[in-house]
Parts: sequence; structure tokens; C-alpha cells
Amino acid sequence: MNIEKLPTQQENFSEWYNQVIQRAELADYAPVRGCMVVRPYGWAIWENIQKALDQRFKETGHVNAAFPLFIPMSFLEKEKEHIEGFAPELAIVTIGGGQTLEEPLVVRPTSETVIGHMYAKWIKSYRDLPVLINQWANVVRWEMRTRLFLRTLEFYWQEGHTAHETAQEGQEETLRMLDVYADFAINEAAVPVVKGRKSESEKFAGADTTYSIEAMMGDTRALQSGTSHNLGQHFAKAFNIQYLDRNNELQYCWTTSWGLSTRFVGAIIMAHGDDQGLILPPRLAPIQVVIVPIYKNDEEKAAVLPVAEKIEKALSAFRVKLDAREEMTPGFKFNDWELRGVPLRIEIGPKDVAKEAVMLARRDIPGRDGKISIGIEGLAEKVGDLLVEIQAALLQRATDFREAHTTTPSDYAGLQEAVQNGWALAHWCGNPECEANVKEDTKATIRNIPFEMQGESGKCIICGAPATDKVIFSKAY
Repeated sequence: MNIEKLPTQQENFSEWYNQVIQRAELADYAPVRGCMVVRPYGWAIWENIQKALDQRFKETGHVNAAFPLFIPMSFLEKEKEHIEGFAPELAIVTIGGGQTLEEPLVVRPTSETVIGHMYAKWIKSYRDLPVLINQWANVVRWEMRTRLFLRTLEFYWQEGHTAHETAQEGQEETLRMLDVYADFAINEAAVPVVKGRKSESEKFAGADTTYSIEAMMGDTRALQSGTSHNLGQHFAKAFNIQYLDRNNELQYCWTTSWGLSTRFVGAIIMAHGDDQGLILPPRLAPIQVVIVPIYKNDEEKAAVLPVAEKIEKALSAFRVKLDAREEMTPGFKFNDWELRGVPLRIEIGPKDVAKEAVMLARRDIPGRDGKISIGIEGLAEKVGDLLVEIQAALLQRATDFREAHTTTPSDYAGLQEAVQNGWALAHWCGNPECEANVKEDTKATIRNIPFEMQGESGKCIICGAPATDKVIFSKAY
């Protein structure tokens, strides 16, 4: 039983994060350094993320498929920028079945190359386009510094890969999927995000342009929460993905790729959690409502437990759990479910039964302020309304927090100070040297160039040269 208090976020945010994950049984460290075991409660969150995204993918015409885990080394070498970008992170297999392989195999870090190879076989005519495929998979990137969910050697994600007839269609797809990610983050996870374009130094290896959604965590750092890449014709030319156009002439396809991973579980933890543990948004919470019966003896149990069981059945439309563990006190159960971030707790004791009422406790409002006594009659409708209210409240709170910790400094000294405790919005001239100077001086990077701030003229906050964009500078995970 976990009875020791968590470190507070103020004391040590990093340690708070690690302990919450383990104590709430989301994940644990694997025997291989840098890998993680995702436990059932953590996987249930990921399953709900999958469902929410998969529905959106299918609504936009995408279908799922599966591609191999092993990729010939020669495939990665076909796209120069791609191999240079991923070379330090590759896991390479050289022996199989006790024999040295004729060609080394790369354990999938991402699938543009092998999917490009297959698309070259499948696409012959403009009639075959567009190809809109997604896969749910695990990938391996040999990271030096790892952290549960945020950055591990092996992680789980979805990766979409599409091929199009024109550059315009490829760009429309890239932005469409960025919008899908933003819609998911805001409406399912209650995590406010900023959509924008990555700088050249931060873009995906082999892409023409990379776009991202960026979220602020509870320690004010940024987290890149999803990316969408316009690959232009780089991979089409490297893998000979061609089609006969409407004039019967051979053309190269325009391709895209986009992905969101289990790192988003980390985003939910850090965007919403408090010193008591997780606070999960109702739409993604594995358990939306927990019922805790309260009794001191068999007589009270006989009065309370049947009513609790009836309430459980009445709330079957929700993800509900009746905590009837005998060996735990109600106080322990309260703390346990608060740690696990269940959005709504229903307490029912003998006095409540007598009044035909229950006590509802909101996870997003700790203590007495979050408690309300209501009648059992029509409880399901009231619970549904409250879950909607909690979802909206979490989004509003996270949005207010981001706004309160985002500043617009007037000079470079102000920028250096601002990124120590939040985001800074400032003009940037586009020069990679200015970008590198900020990173060297502050460890902050350009997270993205927000769409609404592109074309906003001013002077570069670093060098004073003319600038046409404002960007987000921030320390990041």
C-alpha cells in the first residue's frame, strides 16, 4: 500500500512525475535500460487515446495496415537527410539465426523508407491515389537520456503515411492531420495546444516542412505532442514512387507522414496532475467514476453495499468501478483513487442511504470545495453533466496556466529571463545562428512558429534584423 506522500511539484517536478507514474501503476522500468513496461492502467489510457484518434483517422478516409519491424539498412541510406538524422539513434541487427546477415537490418525507428518501398510497388496510376494508410506500432530509437513515456528506447505510436497526386494535396493532408491532432488534444485530453511550423533545425529528417502541436506542462516546459510532415517528393524520388498522370506521363508522388505517441500520456500527466497525483480528463480516463461504500460493521454493510451495487448498474453507461475491497479503509481508498486521477468519486454511507443521496467528490477540485451531496434519483444524468463540466474545467485551467506563463519580452535579456519560467513569444529573423545562440545561452529552443503569428513583422529579438515571424521560445522535454 502506497502511504508515503508524493514529493510536491514545487519541490521536485521531475521526481513527482516519476513517482506518480509508478505509484499509480501506469508504467515501470524494464530490465533493459531506457525501456518501459506499460502496466494495464497506463495501457488503458493509451487504448482510449487510440480509440479517439483512430475514429478521427477513419472519418478522414484513412485505413490501418501493418509494416515490418525490420528494415534493410540500404533503405535508410537512400534518403540522405533521413539517415543523417536518425543514424545516432539506430538499433541495428547484424546476426540472425546464428548467422551474420548479408545486409544489416535496422529495428524500425520510423517507417517512411519501408512504406515508400511498398508504395512504389502498389502505385501505378493517378487512379491509385491518394493512398491514405496509418499503422499502430512500436518503434525503437536509441536515446541516451530517457524518461518514462516522454523518451524511451522503445515506444508505441501511430504513424500515418500518405501519397498524393499534387503538391497541394500533400500540403492539405499535412495540415488536415495537424488539425486532427489539435482537435484530439483539446477536446479529448483537455490539453490546449499551439499549432505551428517547425524551424529548419527542428524539422523531421527528410521533410520539406514539419508542423507540430506544442503544449505547456505543469512546470512551464513545452512538450512536442504530435507532428505532421510534408515530405515533398524526397522519399518518392528515393524509392521511385511514380504514377501515370491524367496525360499518361510519369510523375513522382507527393508524400506525407504524421505521428503521435505514448509521450502524450506524459502530456496528460504533466498538464493536469497535482500534488495528490493524476487528474485524468473524463473522456480518456480508464475509470470515470469510482463508488466507495462506507460502513463500520456488518449491519451497515448490509444497508450500504446493495445500494452501491444498484448505483453501479445505474451508471453502466460510464466507465464505473465499485471499490468493495474489504481490507482497505475508506480514507485509503479516497487517497488511492485520487492518486490514480479518477475524475469523479461517489461516497455512500448509512446516512446517505437514509437520505437516498450520495456525496460526489470532483478530482479537479480538492477537498470540501469539490464535494456535493445529491439525490440518487436521476444520478446518471447528473454524473454525465458533471463529467462534461470537469472536462471543460481542466481545459480552461490548463489554458489559463499557459496564458499566465507566456510573456512577450522586449529585449534579449528579457527573453533569457522569460524562458526560465515559461514561454516567450518573440520575433526571429530566421537565421539559424540566432536560434543556436538562444539554445546555447538558455537551453531553450524554438518550439514552433504559430500559424497566427506568421507574417507578423518586427525586429529579431536576438540580433535586431528584420523579422516576419513571431515564434515560441521555451525549454522543452
